[in-house]
Amino acid sequence: MSAKSSAPQSQAPEAGGAAGGTSPADAWWRSAVMYQVYPRSFADGNGDGEGDLLGLRERLPYLADLGVDGLWISPWFPSPMADGGYDVSDFRDIHPMFGTLADADAVLRESHDLGLRVIIDLVPNHTSDQHPWFLAALAGGPQAPERARYFFRDGRGDSGELPPNNWISAFGGPAWTRVTEPDGSPGQWYLHLFAPEQPDLDWTNHEVLEDFDEVLRFWFDRGVDGLRIDAAPAMSKKAGLPDADYGGVLQFRTVDWDDNPHWDVETVHDIFRRWRAIADTYDGDRVFVAEAVVSTAERLSNYLRPDEMHTAFNFPYLKGPWEAGALREVIDATLDSFTPRGIPSTWVLTSHDETRPVTRYGRKTTSSYFITDGEGEVPDLALGTRRARAAAMLMLALPGGAYIYQGEELGLPNVDDLPDEVLQDPMFLRSGGQMRGRDGCRVPLPWSGQEPPFGFSPQGVRPWLPQPAGWRELTVEAESADPASMLQLHRAALRLRRELPGLHETGLTWRDSPEGVLDLERGTALRCVVNLSRSPYALGSEAVLLSSSPLEDGALPVDAAAWLHVG
Repeated sequence: MSAKSSAPQSQAPEAGGAAGGTSPADAWWRSAVMYQVYPRSFADGNGDGEGDLLGLRERLPYLADLGVDGLWISPWFPSPMADGGYDVSDFRDIHPMFGTLADADAVLRESHDLGLRVIIDLVPNHTSDQHPWFLAALAGGPQAPERARYFFRDGRGDSGELPPNNWISAFGGPAWTRVTEPDGSPGQWYLHLFAPEQPDLDWTNHEVLEDFDEVLRFWFDRGVDGLRIDAAPAMSKKAGLPDADYGGVLQFRTVDWDDNPHWDVETVHDIFRRWRAIADTYDGDRVFVAEAVVSTAERLSNYLRPDEMHTAFNFPYLKGPWEAGALREVIDATLDSFTPRGIPSTWVLTSHDETRPVTRYGRKTTSSYFITDGEGEVPDLALGTRRARAAAMLMLALPGGAYIYQGEELGLPNVDDLPDEVLQDPMFLRSGGQMRGRDGCRVPLPWSGQEPPFGFSPQGVRPWLPQPAGWRELTVEAESADPASMLQLHRAALRLRRELPGLHETGLTWRDSPEGVLDLERGTALRCVVNLSRSPYALGSEAVLLSSSPLEDGALPVDAAAWLHVG
């Protein structure tokens, strides 16, 4: 974590209030719609087939025109890319693939000039195995002080040949790897809840705590508006590292875990209180967003206490099925848990780790626990697209904030037939090819033209993952010219979300409706109806502002949503 030169702070869009003193009801992040940029796949500005910050800068006007309030940028730090950039070797610099710190400063400055907030990804649970700390820990042998920054432990068994405990990795297999010591002998084991190239940091170590204090200040000083905290519940472990009870299911099903020794351990909240105290010394409402997949809405709300994180992704909503009862249940559970505490929910349908909605909603089973759920099934993409359009309108009608993953606004499907030789996800490699992994949702975006690379890179340059030829109808250029496209639906919904009165208020009111229909009112002007029943649903006489599918004699078709004007 080498120190880098500082830079003048980029001026954020007007937020109001002094450092740490803005009224929570006025904070921008409470109702913001953010756009996730996976930089390697967003836009290639230098023509090498890899997305970069130059490409992002060139496309910032597109995001402003889309109508989002800001962007969340997936890790842009130096990384060997063993896990798509989530294996960080330097938390204070930019990966040369993406550009330089000067390029990052330009992204911040130009985003703010367009009125866009910028959140960046922080990956604090682990480093890369190429991080200077970890390299020193390996080189120094069992007594190296750098090993105290990680979880190095002696193995069990007569000669230490067994892992220190039974913990599992999110990517399959044990969460421990044995090292070869400098003298060539089998040595200690180190912990990695994710890939072996991602050794876990020990957050009880004061050097880790103090260094990350400076990491936060480094990026806040440069002008970032917030930090998304990757794998937040993983950061604390129970003292003594006791065995875990997985209930016989050796998979990373964290929503089922209760009292797990390496996930959602109570002491993790001490770290976030420390960080919040730092953020509150800055003006402009700097924000933390937690990736916290935990067992209940109540457990999630613990991360959102007034002195911890500001918001958290709503994973039960993301992973739930396309069923009216299940959707209403998670919406009600979220609001019942969050609203009394003054916490806004953050709704999300997908990300760089999830199956794209167009594919998932076109499968027989529409819930999504893992990215690998439904592998091998041929989805009905027309059905999935219809449902994804309705799902987008429902999400954007709910109280709180929302996140849109790049390409979601274009209705891109997952690319499930990528050749084995191009796959890079460690999930594919560690499962021996049994799990395809997440590359299918990370294929570079199509911007224009009739054939790959569709304006992502210059013509003749092959992107780092191949794009399907069928995406010619899903480019930004093609959809901008089609008033019925998914892109135009998002633009219209985001515009209405800004213009309609009362949508920044919390809470919603459910209207009486038949089974399979969600009918709710928001603010003083909006009624949202989603038809998940088996027959068209009559809407009545209220003016229709927007619908995901054309009405049928005044009735809302199946798997469609409509916004109506009330009041």
